[in-house]
Amino acid sequence: MTFRWLYPFAAAAILFGLLVALAWPASAAPAAAVPRDAGCAASLAAANTQGDDLRVLGCDPAGRGLAVVALGDPATARSVAVIVPGSDTDLHSIAKPLSWARALRAAAGPDTAVVVWVGYRTPQGLGLDAASGAPARAGAPALDTFVESVRAAHVAGPPHLTVVAHSYGAVVAALAAPDLDADDLVLLASPGARADDVADLHTRAHVFAARAPADWMRWVPSIEIGDLGHGADPASPSFGATLLPTTGVTAHDRYLAPGSATLDAVAAVASSPDAAVASSREAAVTSSPAAAVSA
Repeated sequence: MTFRWLYPFAAAAILFGLLVALAWPASAAPAAAVPRDAGCAASLAAANTQGDDLRVLGCDPAGRGLAVVALGDPATARSVAVIVPGSDTDLHSIAKPLSWARALRAAAGPDTAVVVWVGYRTPQGLGLDAASGAPARAGAPALDTFVESVRAAHVAGPPHLTVVAHSYGAVVAALAAPDLDADDLVLLASPGARADDVADLHTRAHVFAARAPADWMRWVPSIEIGDLGHGADPASPSFGATLLPTTGVTAHDRYLAPGSATLDAVAAVASSPDAAVASSREAAVTSSPAAAVSA
């Protein structure tokens, strides 16, 4: 037996839910610092160490789980890069962003420590959760606090600090930007920045962005209606970010893969703390013919 008469009611319910989301944006409690559960940390390290200097800074097994993992020592490294992943990333799916961290550290050199920060409850799938700003609003203050803690714990003077945010993680980083104590902010494959342009981010950081022609994110409309959608694409020329090359980026999750021009450019940004090389660094990441990111 079919119940086709229910279809209009189901459609009406979905429409009502969308209208509620538009009129009353969901709120969530700000994420707390990720605790370090000893058993969780030991299991995470055992599963992910590949003969390298992997340090579990935080591990929370509750629910889907949260984790903060570093390659190298953020307290002594001359430069620190913090990777903020996007949807569907948690304690049990951290292997992918850890592979990005390994590639970035190999490209940037041993003087750069790379941290994977899964310190917020990421959206699951591509539904309303990923289209809304609620998870990002909860995660942004926690990202600000974590970056401040990295600076405070550094024992050799302030490090050069770069936040590298991917996909929905870029929404988190963009909302965190006004209070983000970072020198550089890199937004990769962002669905939007919830800001009109770089000035609207109100950040002291130099803002970089990239979106590859092969990335399915190009189909996401740059709109913001109530709390649905994330607004302007930071990789559009009008946004005002420094555009990174994307040659060799073959998919949404391949920006920091070996062979990607974006990986090399992000490594140059993250490993160049001296003001004397700032202008040459910017020239390096913008001189490639592939630096113009397609809209």
